[in-house]
Amino acid sequence: MTLFDASVTSSVGASSVPLAARSADSTYRMVIAYDGSDFRGFAVQTAAVRTIGGVLGDALERVVGRRVDLTCAGRTDAGVHAWGQVVSFAGPEGLDPARIVGHVNSMLAPEVVVRSCDVAPEGFDARHSARWRHYRYTIVNRSSPDPFRDRFTWWVAKPLDLRVLRLGADPFVGEHDFASFCRKGPPGSTLVRRILESTWVDEGDGVLRYEIRASAFCWQLVRAIVGTLVEVGAGKRKPGDVLAIMHARDRAAAGQLAPPLGLCLWEVGY
Repeated sequence: MTLFDASVTSSVGASSVPLAARSADSTYRMVIAYDGSDFRGFAVQTAAVRTIGGVLGDALERVVGRRVDLTCAGRTDAGVHAWGQVVSFAGPEGLDPARIVGHVNSMLAPEVVVRSCDVAPEGFDARHSARWRHYRYTIVNRSSPDPFRDRFTWWVAKPLDLRVLRLGADPFVGEHDFASFCRKGPPGSTLVRRILESTWVDEGDGVLRYEIRASAFCWQLVRAIVGTLVEVGAGKRKPGDVLAIMHARDRAAAGQLAPPLGLCLWEVGY
């Protein structure tokens, strides 16, 4: 029997009507955070592959009393983290969001944590209703790595010039074809994206943070941008090279792909 089996009265919902008797569904919205280090990304794969969507779906099935289809704002890749990932799903009307939070966290925390849950407005979809996504990428730029940040940052020992990093980040703002920074999609798809923010923040003590916000992202865009900008900051390329790389529309023109461990889906706007 699940925690809230369809054959019994639900202890989660405010109603005393058994879940099996309810015909109406509500859309529930959750904001979740996770350490993606030991997951193969968000998207559900085979039972043998551990993913965020897989473990979250299993936990919700026990809570809700049936399997649910999850929609997320951003399908993060293997090793990528999130603080503000948004997930929506259809579930029986009348479930108590606070108890969903408590029960899911008791099963998955601290690797995966539901920060909040509520009943979403009619028609809400975590992916299609999103107006923008905000990612941040964190680098430890010191001669020695930091063991307490190792799972969440990219250690770059070579000194990076913050002024040059910022100059290199500026051209990304606006609408561009990002073929030089993304893997090709299916035939007929476009790699044109509108970047709303592209900036570097100095946290002090050798910690640098790249902030990027856009209406949508293509596959591995942020990691390709960061990898290229690190080459700029290290003096291997010039800030003026960025526009030429972008106009080349050739993935081979851009720099290395930054490792996933420094990347975090920070916030989604609706």
